[in-house]
Amino acid sequence: MTGPEPATGQEPEPGTDEPPGLFGAPKPEGGEPIFARGGVRCTLSFNVRKSGTYYFLTTGACAEVGLKIYADPALTVELGTVVAVTNTATGLVRYVNPRVERPGSVRTPTGSQDVTAARSPEVGRRACRTSAVTGIKCGTVTARDQSVRFQKGTITGLARTTICTRRGETPGAPYLSGTFALGLRMGAGENCAGGGSSFFQPIDEVLSAFGVNVY
Repeated sequence: MTGPEPATGQEPEPGTDEPPGLFGAPKPEGGEPIFARGGVRCTLSFNVRKSGTYYFLTTGACAEVGLKIYADPALTVELGTVVAVTNTATGLVRYVNPRVERPGSVRTPTGSQDVTAARSPEVGRRACRTSAVTGIKCGTVTARDQSVRFQKGTITGLARTTICTRRGETPGAPYLSGTFALGLRMGAGENCAGGGSSFFQPIDEVLSAFGVNVY
């Protein structure tokens, strides 16, 4: 990789006081909406795991260490807690029941898309983003190692695509190339009448920073 390595956050060791395989434990897929206090809404980007412990990735306002993440806007179904954040504002969320297996797939408007591995988003590679607002939109990676200024500050090492992001889309939407995970959406939406573009955090750098894997 030519992009900068994200800083690694510290995460607690998996607990032993949680029931193994709690009945009815939520099993969300990548691409589904998630929520936090204060009306915050983001997207569960990808489920990931490390040594049999399950986590998920997200970005935006949901990437805050200690923040509890929920499956519903009423904040009644807790999914987990953010245990680490990279310096590119990507959060690692440890599930409430971390030993319960979650699906490694991504939910799209046409069904579940299996994820088999992660790939580097090289320039020219075809990429598709799934979103509850615009559905599946595809384009091409046009640049790497981009620096973009956002509300929380400047984020470096991003990839740029020809896929526009409309207003109302939540951060964290997953980018895929076939069955390969490419990255997590960063930034706000825009007017797509003239074409537009979007930026995402390459997934391979995030996985390396947290020491986790897609599956």
